[in-house]
Amino acid sequence: MDPIDKLIQHLRKSVTITNDEEIVVRKCFKTKVLKKKEMLLFAGDTSTHMQYIAEGCLRCYYMDEQAKEHIIQFGIEEWWVNDLYSYLTQTPAKQFVQAVENSTIVQIHKDDLDELYDKVPSIERFFRFKFERAYVALQDHTINAMSKTAEERYDEFRFKYRDIEQRVPQYMVASYLGITPEFLSSIRKKID
Repeated sequence: MDPIDKLIQHLRKSVTITNDEEIVVRKCFKTKVLKKKEMLLFAGDTSTHMQYIAEGCLRCYYMDEQAKEHIIQFGIEEWWVNDLYSYLTQTPAKQFVQAVENSTIVQIHKDDLDELYDKVPSIERFFRFKFERAYVALQDHTINAMSKTAEERYDEFRFKYRDIEQRVPQYMVASYLGITPEFLSSIRKKID
C-alpha cells in the first residue's frame, strides 16, 4: 500500500475526513525513505516536521556527557516519532531520531500542519489526541523508571511492546529500560 494511503487510513481510525479534505491532506504530506541507521533528526537541529511511520522502526535517543546513548522512544508502523519538545518550541533538539531498520515515513512541515489545522479541523483534533497520548506515555515511562524494578520494567516492556522487542537489538532494549545489556541478559536468563 502507498505510504500516504496508509496515513489516510491511520487518520480515519481516529477522526472523520471527507473525500475533499483527504485531497487537501494528501497535498501537504511528503514521503521520505530512510536506510537502516540513517538519521532523521540530529540533536542541535530544530525539528520542523511531524513524522508518521508507514513502514519500519525508528528510535529517539539522547547522548549524555559520557557519550552514552539513552533511548527515549521506539516507533514502528502507525506510530509518530519526533523530538516533540523541539518541534513544539522550535528550539534545538536534544534528541537524535534514527532508523533502526529500512523505513518509510510520511512527514508534514510545521507551517503546513498549522495551515492544515484551519483547512481540515479534524486534523487538529487528531493531533490533540496524539499529543495527549504522547504526554501520558512519557509520564508513564518516567514514573516506571523511578518506581519499578528492572525486572518489572522489562516484563511490562515485553507485554506492551512485543513487536518492538522482536525487531530491535537487545542493547537498545536495555538502553530504553535504563539498564546495562549485561543486566538485561541476566534478567532474560531468569525468565527462560
